Amino acid sequence: MTSPATSLAPVTATQRQLGTAAICLATLAQPLDSSVNVAFPDIVNSFHLPIADIQWVVIAYTLTYAALMLAAGRAGDLFGHRPIFLAGCATGVLAFLFCTIAPTYGWLLAARVLQGIAAALTLSCGPALITALYPDDQRTRALGLYTLIFGVGGALGPPIGGVLLQHWGWPSVYAFRVPICAAALVLGFVLPRYSLRSGGRFDIAGAVLMVTAIAALLLALNQLQHPDKIAMVIVLFVLFAALGTAFVLHQRRAAHPVVALSYFRDADFSVLNIGHMGLNLAAFAFWLFVPFYLDRISGLSIVGVGVMLTIAPIGVAIAGSLAGRFARGMSAKQLALLGAVAVATGGAAIGSGHAGLIVIGLGSLVQGLGLGFYQVAYFDIATATLPAADRGVAGSLVMMTRTLGIVIGATVLTLVFQRFSIDAAANGADAAATFVAGFDGAFRFAATLSAVVVVATLARGWLRR
Repeated sequence: MTSPATSLAPVTATQRQLGTAAICLATLAQPLDSSVNVAFPDIVNSFHLPIADIQWVVIAYTLTYAALMLAAGRAGDLFGHRPIFLAGCATGVLAFLFCTIAPTYGWLLAARVLQGIAAALTLSCGPALITALYPDDQRTRALGLYTLIFGVGGALGPPIGGVLLQHWGWPSVYAFRVPICAAALVLGFVLPRYSLRSGGRFDIAGAVLMVTAIAALLLALNQLQHPDKIAMVIVLFVLFAALGTAFVLHQRRAAHPVVALSYFRDADFSVLNIGHMGLNLAAFAFWLFVPFYLDRISGLSIVGVGVMLTIAPIGVAIAGSLAGRFARGMSAKQLALLGAVAVATGGAAIGSGHAGLIVIGLGSLVQGLGLGFYQVAYFDIATATLPAADRGVAGSLVMMTRTLGIVIGATVLTLVFQRFSIDAAANGADAAATFVAGFDGAFRFAATLSAVVVVATLARGWLRR
């Protein structure tokens, strides 16, 4: 049998066009989740919740798709990327519908878990499907388009959410994505069928160990910000260590592992994955602190804040559109190095202590460009490194390391911000100066972390062609 990346019939122009549209629409539905952030106050008021409880809207979705991503990618490699992708589209239709009509907060959280399942199914197989639609010499261009969709969705989410919220309330930030997933489902049936991997079976035990280990890690990181829950944090970290160790030992013995750990013996591949996690951790400082800076220090209106928050995703989108052209003159590793340098430069500019609106705007644009370049390069290298039969896992690794970086960043960056703020307050700084001290400190930390990634890639010789 041929690999799942080889279709049973040649790909026609119509299949390529409609298939690309299906993949882009299903993918777009996920970054458009940035529209939900705008609706947080309305959700809290509608269900009469304390503000702290809104975090579970994020956790229920993010934890689910991050934990399931690799398992879903392996399922696509074994059973076909097309059926897994279509199952994700159908699940997405149901998830957004159930979110829209949720009568209670518990119902909404359950629907968000279902949305996380849908995201794992579609995002894990999207990269494998879109690269299979195009010749190998156009792979970077196809992956650039895929990355562009993330930037476009992230940029459009907040303004769309604001308009919908004003007229129809919080359910509308879910309802408008029902037809998007439905269209992706219908168009997805034109995707060519691919032959299945021969001689493989799904490693259920390995998948369960991996999913529960990742879930324990993410929950532990989330609770790390609450000193009164230290006992729970310790229990969750111990559980993660035990399950993670069991997963590694099982994968070494398994005939058909969820992910072959041998790939991580390649230092370049390990640097690629750790670097992606580190850069996403660093870049999350923008989403975590800039909205508060714009509100408290710059005094921008809500509309102005919304506009500023679209700049970084626009940078990602631009990088996705440029990556294909850049790939003609540089290797994927050089493109990744360029991305890491851009993330470090943008973060250093924002945390320079002179972060006016122009500096923040330019810094966030440069960071967005850097994330986009690195992600395209990561997709390209992972797709080329892993066999065609493992392309579902390759795409899933990209999305999982991205999510882990963001979740870890939410905790680590908050702790760094608090440390610098406390020191400033102890030295007699007023409220505004205390905030700025924490803001600058967090961004300097993020820039330093990005610089470490740059140094690691240079040490591996990525600057060479």
